[in-house]
Amino acid sequence: MGRTGSASATTGPTLAVVAREAGVSVPTASKVVNGREDVAPETRRRVTEALDRLGYVRRPRFDAAKASGLVDLVVHSLDTSWSGAVLHGVEAAAHDAGLEVVVSAGLNRTRSGRPERGWLDKLIARGSSGVLFNLAELTDSQYAWLDQHRIPYVLIDPVLEPPPGVVSVGAANWHGGVTATEHLLSLGHERISVIAGHQRKMCSSARVAGYRSALAAAGLRHIPEYVRHAGFDESVARLRMLELLDLPEPPTAVFVCSDHMALGVYEALAERGLSVPADISVVGFDDLPESRWLTPSLTTVRQPLSEMAATALRLLVRMMDGERPESTRTELSTRLVERASTARVG
Repeated sequence: MGRTGSASATTGPTLAVVAREAGVSVPTASKVVNGREDVAPETRRRVTEALDRLGYVRRPRFDAAKASGLVDLVVHSLDTSWSGAVLHGVEAAAHDAGLEVVVSAGLNRTRSGRPERGWLDKLIARGSSGVLFNLAELTDSQYAWLDQHRIPYVLIDPVLEPPPGVVSVGAANWHGGVTATEHLLSLGHERISVIAGHQRKMCSSARVAGYRSALAAAGLRHIPEYVRHAGFDESVARLRMLELLDLPEPPTAVFVCSDHMALGVYEALAERGLSVPADISVVGFDDLPESRWLTPSLTTVRQPLSEMAATALRLLVRMMDGERPESTRTELSTRLVERASTARVG
């Protein structure tokens, strides 16, 4: 069977193998798999860990012909303006398609760090017709589970490079990095630093690559000390900005790879008595509402989060109807939004 989002999944171990691994009977293992309550907590833990360790996949039960008008949206968290923009896009597109949306905040993990199976089993129980994952890091066993159940799924802004064939929607991050850096170059800045997110995340590495490409095109040497990673954390971004200011030749401008991290950068500059943009220019990325609330308002690269989410929902609807997108990767354009945080170099 071809997977709905990647290469064919292989058949996993039988329930008997799982039972033997966990030291229980097959009926007991079956109770855990099917969510029965009459199992001792310690026994359930051993079986669950064996299921995850061996990559056991339940027998497919999803029937597209009997699918409900329900789709699941799994977001990284529910307490950010980022999530709000994604929810808005999905909700609007789902309304147009006549679908209802169930929202979950992330996939819980066991003490061993492996994702819990409970959410996946609930997906089948409520009869969802498809799933949207936003900023999710799916494991091989989760991909296999979805494929074996023939549940269509689309990734919104995947954290890591998806397996071949998995359908995803994202922003033109490389181009956004180029645009941000070219804007600062156009203002006469040459000592331009970048505060990025996680090194291993797709969006972060693409934005840094765009930054480096723009510098190279301008004939400027890349300075390794000017590249810092803050994991998309505001407090860490503050520390990274302080480190940059302590360099023998600090930057005159900084490209911050998220508006959220720009809050920390503003805080660091205020601590040192520096003014934006008179002393240092700042460009963010995302165009979240907080970018307009900052003083001065933040020049930033807009990525169309709501549009990305709506596009993903429309792709999912096509897949639920048995179609396959022409391309597995859809990228929406980014653009610079100029505000008050950048100025010509003094």
